[in-house]
Amino acid sequence: MTYKLPDTTLGQEIAAGQPTLWVNPSYRLGAIDSSDLPVSPADVVEAKQNWERLAPLLQACFEELRETGGAIRSNLVELQGLRDAIGYDSLDYGRLFIKADSDLPVAGSIKARGGVYEVFLFAENLARENGLLGEDDDVRKLAGDEARAFFSKYTVAVGSTGNLGLSVGIAARALGFKATVHMSSDAKQWKVDRLVRMGVEVVKHEADYTTAVENARVVAEGDPTIYFVDDEKSRHLFLGYSVAAFELAEQLKAAGVTVDEQNPLFLYLPCGIGGAPGGVTFGAKAVFGDNVHPFFVEPAQSPCALVHMMSGSEELVSVYDVGLTNKTEADGMAVARMSAFVATVMREMLAGVYTVADDDLLRMLLAAHETEGWRFEPSATAALLGPEFIVRHPHGEEFTAQHGIQDKLGDATHILWATGGSFVPDEQFQNFLTEAKST
Repeated sequence: MTYKLPDTTLGQEIAAGQPTLWVNPSYRLGAIDSSDLPVSPADVVEAKQNWERLAPLLQACFEELRETGGAIRSNLVELQGLRDAIGYDSLDYGRLFIKADSDLPVAGSIKARGGVYEVFLFAENLARENGLLGEDDDVRKLAGDEARAFFSKYTVAVGSTGNLGLSVGIAARALGFKATVHMSSDAKQWKVDRLVRMGVEVVKHEADYTTAVENARVVAEGDPTIYFVDDEKSRHLFLGYSVAAFELAEQLKAAGVTVDEQNPLFLYLPCGIGGAPGGVTFGAKAVFGDNVHPFFVEPAQSPCALVHMMSGSEELVSVYDVGLTNKTEADGMAVARMSAFVATVMREMLAGVYTVADDDLLRMLLAAHETEGWRFEPSATAALLGPEFIVRHPHGEEFTAQHGIQDKLGDATHILWATGGSFVPDEQFQNFLTEAKST
C-alpha cells in the first residue's frame, strides 16, 4: 500500500530519517481492560504459572539456571556513572534503571523470554498429547533420553534477524528437536555461526526480515512435523515476554521504588516487529495499570511501528511505503512491517514511539562500556535515549502536560530496557567500539 506522511515537522523528520518522537493520540488509560483485545490480563497470570511449572525442566536443561531454580531473570541496575555521562544529571529525570536483558541467561537477549517459553511450552504439550508425560509426571522427564528421541522426529522453525533465532535454536536443541532458522540479509554472521555450531540448520535469505518469516511459514505449513514459531502472530511469544513485568515489580519494590499516580513509571523498549516490547508493555499495564507509560524505540530508517500506528490504517504500513531504507546497524530492529497482532493490542496502550540514529546508538554503546563496562549490541542502547525525549522534547513535554505528570517528573522512574549484547564475540564488540570512536 502507499501512505503519505503528514506535511508537518514530525512527518518531515520521519521522512528524512531524523530522530524524533511521536505521541500516540489514541493512547488512553484503562485500555488493557478492553474486551476487544485478543489477550487479557488473565493470560499474563497464566503465562507466569506456565513459566513456574516449566522451571524444573529449564533447570535440568541449562546449567546456568541451576542457581536460579530454572528462572530466566535479569538484573535491574540503577544508573550512576553512566547517568552523568549521557547528560541525565538533572533531578528532572527522576530515577533511572537499566533492565539488563542484555545479560539474560540461555540466549543473551530479551528473546529468551519469548523463544524459550514457546519452545518449552510446545514440548510439554506435544509430550502430553502423545502420552509421554502424564498428569502427575515430573516435567523433568522431558529432559530424558526417551523424550529426546521422540522430539528428534520434529523440527522447530523460525524466521529471524538473529536473536529470536538464537533463543529458539538453543531451546529446541536443548530438548532434542531439530531446528531451522530462516535468517534475513540483516543477520550478523556471528549469530549464524553460533547457530550452526549448535547443529541448527540456517537458511539465509537475500531479503529482509519479513521475507524470511514468510518463507519459514510456507515451509512449515507443508510439513506436520515442523512447528513454526511465528514472530508476527504468536500469542505464546507475546505472553512469554509479558511475565517480565512481575519480575520488574519485585525488583522495583526491592529498590525502594513506588509506582503510583504521584510516582509514574516510564518504559523504553527497543522494537523490531514488536512482539517483545508489546508483550512487556501488556504485562506492565496488567501489573502497574495506568501508572506506567510505555514507549517503543526504533531506528530512524526502520520505524515500522511508528509509521503504521501513526497511519491509523487497518492494513499494515511498511517503512518502504514512506520512502525509508530499513537499513540500520541495529540488526534486531531492521524490520519493515510490524506485527498486525501487536498493532491491534498496542493501538490504545502504547504511549508513543521515538526514533534514533545509528550514530547515537554507537555513541551510547561506547558510553555504557567506558563508564560501566557493559557490553550492549547497538540495538540494546536505543532505550538509553528515552528520558531525553520525554523530559526535553516538545512532544514529550506535551505528553506529560496532557496526562498531568509534568510536575511529577522528579518523582518518576525510567526503565531503559537493554535487550541484547552478552553473546557478542569479543572481536565483533571491538569492531563496535572502533566504529563508535570514529563517529
